[in-house]
Formats: sequence, structure tokens, C-alpha cells
Amino acid sequence: MSQEKLNFIVVDDSKLDCFIAEKIIQNTGRCASVSTFQQANDALIYLRTMAANDIPTIIFVDIQMPVMNGFEFVESFETLPADRRSNFYIYMLSSSINENDIARVKGYSSVKQFLNKPLTSSTINHVLEQF
Repeated sequence: MSQEKLNFIVVDDSKLDCFIAEKIIQNTGRCASVSTFQQANDALIYLRTMAANDIPTIIFVDIQMPVMNGFEFVESFETLPADRRSNFYIYMLSSSINENDIARVKGYSSVKQFLNKPLTSSTINHVLEQF
């Protein structure tokens, strides 16, 4: 397994879930950076303005959030130029196993997988095995 360092972005309206995810990610040994956002809009602004780099970035985004939900985030993300999107890997999170949500997630080319909340070290390690 590669030990390549990765960037991480966590988008979740729960401050506690962001904090826990950040700590778990930092303890993987694979974290170059981790940024957390409680508003999907703020994460999109960050994505639009961050400098391009060659380090892959994993984005964990909660589906159910106020103002802009996870699906709206992905739809906005997919309007970014292809070269801006190419190094990002999105994983959608939800605490409810809603069959409609799971099916809808599969309709987005930029979403790698649907994951159950909360994020755990084993879930994150499973994601990291793909890199």
C-alpha cells in the first residue's frame, strides 16, 4: 500500500463530526492537510480559490445539511472546469441508509462512493486503500 500523503476536506454541518473526522484523518499518517467546513458553500469557495496542486484531495461531504445539502454541493462541484476537478475524490456521507440517496449518489461521476456516518478509522482506512 502506498504511503502517499493526501489532502482531506470534510464538509459536515455538525461541528463534532468535523472535529472527530479531522482527528481520525490526522492519525492515519497519510494526511498532508485537512480542512473542515460546516457550510457547503464555504467549501466550494475554498475549492474555487485554492491553488492547484498534484496532491490528491479526498472530500467527505454529508448529504443532509441546511442551506446547501451534499447533492447541491456535488452539482456545483461538477460545474467547475474539468482540470480543477481532476484531483478530487468525493465520498458522500449519511447517517440514514436511504435507498433513494444511495441510488442518487451513483448518478454523479465525481462521487466515488456512499459511506455511512459517522466516519470511523476503519472507514477512512478502507478509503485510503484505494490510493
